[in-house]
Amino acid sequence: MFEDLDPSFPTATVLIVDDEKNTRDGLRRSFEDEFDIYVAADINGALGILKNEKVDLMVTDLRLGSENGMDLIERALQLPHPPICIMMTAFGSVDTAVEAMKRGAYDYVSKPLNIDELELLIKRALRGRHLEAENQALKTQVEKRFSVSNIIGKAPVMQPVFDMIRQVAPTRATVLIEGESGTGKELVAKAIHQLSGRPKAKLVTVHCAGLNRNVMESELFGHEKGAFTDARTARVGYFEAANGGTLFLDEIGEIDAPTQVKLLRVLGERTIQRVGSSKTIEIDVRLITATNRDLAKMVSEGTFREDLYYRLNVVKIHMPPLRERKEDIVLLATAFLKEFAEENGKPVRELTTDALQSLIDYPWPGNVRELRTAIEHGVVMSPGPKITIRHLPMSVRGGAPAPIPPKPGIGNSASAPATPAAPALDGDLNLAAMEERMIHEALSRTAGNRTEAATLLGLSRRTLQRRLREMGLT
Repeated sequence: MFEDLDPSFPTATVLIVDDEKNTRDGLRRSFEDEFDIYVAADINGALGILKNEKVDLMVTDLRLGSENGMDLIERALQLPHPPICIMMTAFGSVDTAVEAMKRGAYDYVSKPLNIDELELLIKRALRGRHLEAENQALKTQVEKRFSVSNIIGKAPVMQPVFDMIRQVAPTRATVLIEGESGTGKELVAKAIHQLSGRPKAKLVTVHCAGLNRNVMESELFGHEKGAFTDARTARVGYFEAANGGTLFLDEIGEIDAPTQVKLLRVLGERTIQRVGSSKTIEIDVRLITATNRDLAKMVSEGTFREDLYYRLNVVKIHMPPLRERKEDIVLLATAFLKEFAEENGKPVRELTTDALQSLIDYPWPGNVRELRTAIEHGVVMSPGPKITIRHLPMSVRGGAPAPIPPKPGIGNSASAPATPAAPALDGDLNLAAMEERMIHEALSRTAGNRTEAATLLGLSRRTLQRRLREMGLT
């Protein structure tokens, strides 16, 4: 009794190649009820069929008159859609089988043929290819469902985000991305740009909180020489730099009132004026903005223009915090582990069950950015192939974020807060190791912000940078 192919699998096409007419005709009669059969007597005839028909499997004799079936297999496997190849030979030997496999054959059978054996081999080969195709289709489906341009997520709250990205990306609509710090708003902007009609054009990213308020307009719109005291040369602003592409303004809630007015005019007229110039410059820029603040509340408080808010809020995408997408923690942690293991040349391959449970239980106030930092910490600290709970930052191990101790008062001991208890020491009392752990802890608590971590440690940012370099953690 033979194994049947999945009935949902379409009828397979099989090519029989043999220089003996009786063998060709006999195999055709044996298999024509099961498969679509083609026959050929030589290499040229076989290649003609392979190039014009979609052949799933080819059975060829080793000897084809003066020609060699091995050569046919090699040439068939170089085609855009190569068939599965099975060799028939009356000169069956281990050497022949090994050579056939080296040339790319799936398997071989000896003559005189056992039809039942050959049928079983054909069906197994076709079933294997069918499963490969199903697995690839499933992988593609999983990738499409669980990720969009490097954004990973299978949690139900992420599916509307993915759907919105795919829907809005090909349009010219202005997009506002809302969400807490560290949720991946910049990744959403990159995904929209990548899936847009202008992926090869520039994506210019501007962190508005880092702009100098005194020259914010100049940074965004450019300036002419002599426009202000330090304007020794003309300068192109971010809008001009992004012309033809996408401009991503992160932390849009930080821009000042005069810049809000100018930005509103740019969105309405699609033109800019450099500071110190009366010349109008047309621009073609797709604008994406992001904020971790409540812009609607800022509008009601009078700190953000209502008309600008509506201009920016054409399409809104909300990035949920990591605590609302617990299903994604393992997916994200695994992706970060692979990234940092390769980056650091370490053999770390997995997280232990207790480490994974600790990650799932932790509320992640720093969101995905904090998780990324925690996994990098684990990869660096793990000496072997696994990250255990002991290799994770101390704040993550207990399932709750560690409080950041308040700074003690100066010259007022009565009101100064109590000094926090020293952390428990496990292992050898090693000053260098403790310093490294404290630096990792500070970076973890500040979600990787080195300026804040340096402040927490009582160091200058330059000193912290130097310590990181000394530890090989730049």
